[in-house]
Amino acid sequence: QFFIVKLKMLKTYEKYIVRIFFNKFLMITLIFASLIIILSILEEISFFKNEEASILFPYFLTLLGAPITLFEIFPFVFLLSTQFFFYDLFKNEELTLLKTNGLSNLKIIRTLFITSFIIGIFTVLIYYNAASKLKFFYTDIKNNFSNDNKYLAVVTDSGLWLKDEINSSTVIIKANYIENNFLIDVIINEFDNNFDLVKTIVSEKVDIDNKNWVVENPAVTSKNITDKSDIQLIFETNFDKEKINSMFANISTLNILELFDLKKDYENLGYSSDEIIIHLLRLSSTPLLFSVLTVLSSVIMFNFKKDKSLFFYIISGILMSVIIYYINFMFSSLGNNGKIPIISSIFLPLLFISIFAIIGLIRINEK
Repeated sequence: QFFIVKLKMLKTYEKYIVRIFFNKFLMITLIFASLIIILSILEEISFFKNEEASILFPYFLTLLGAPITLFEIFPFVFLLSTQFFFYDLFKNEELTLLKTNGLSNLKIIRTLFITSFIIGIFTVLIYYNAASKLKFFYTDIKNNFSNDNKYLAVVTDSGLWLKDEINSSTVIIKANYIENNFLIDVIINEFDNNFDLVKTIVSEKVDIDNKNWVVENPAVTSKNITDKSDIQLIFETNFDKEKINSMFANISTLNILELFDLKKDYENLGYSSDEIIIHLLRLSSTPLLFSVLTVLSSVIMFNFKKDKSLFFYIISGILMSVIIYYINFMFSSLGNNGKIPIISSIFLPLLFISIFAIIGLIRINEK
């Protein structure tokens, strides 16, 4: 009966730890969300200052774009939430009370680890998918006010499709796939203002290294007459390889299922799917990253003197967040550029952080 009472008491204090930590997590999340909204509003107001749009439009777009930005900084939210959690325990001398009732330092950290992991699963499966959909609406609406709205690039099962506007003409381009700087098996349809077909250009290979495309061995059809040539044709567009790549760069507007579909389309097109794979791996490792960062922050807090000011903890948390951000950014860049394996670009930073956290846990256990 003694052990049953002790177990119930332990569960009660674990619930208390979870509740306090979750409250701190919500508080830090609201603070960061507020900062994101304030900064984004200023940016949106600047964007719409010369546009004929409702005065409420910048605020509406800010609310659409803020959730995905908040998702990107959730790792730092967990770092600071853990610091604020322990700061309150130290300040109110609750840590001694918890230990008196059977909770060791390691048990407290274990509870925080599990809590962070569960929150991480929720943020990936529920929050991220909702935030990416809002980001899609944000991008779609804002493109209507952008000068690039007349340009369009889409990947489908049938290949790559481009829409362009040049000299009052609309151009629809279809290619089977991309190979280095070339579009392969290309059909270029040019239409006039009334969307009547002016001419069609067919080529097996088009160099898109710059905006003056080099069409090799073109077959030009105009007024039902086809002229085949062995001479290269220069075709002026608003697209080059770099611009096409940039139009596919915003994968944060896609939910997890859409990312898998896009990966398949990219592979069918011959387009590199490394960036999508890295993004999917990062999403899959997010719950573990949140948990490890929580443990790391806990270890650091246990090794600080308990009489430190709140300002000191905030500064140390921000500094640690910046260091971790640049480590992740460096490895992610190396992975995107093919300098290191894709899996290594995601899991090596996580491994390094885990090693530091485990070393700290051993020291805490020895104490």
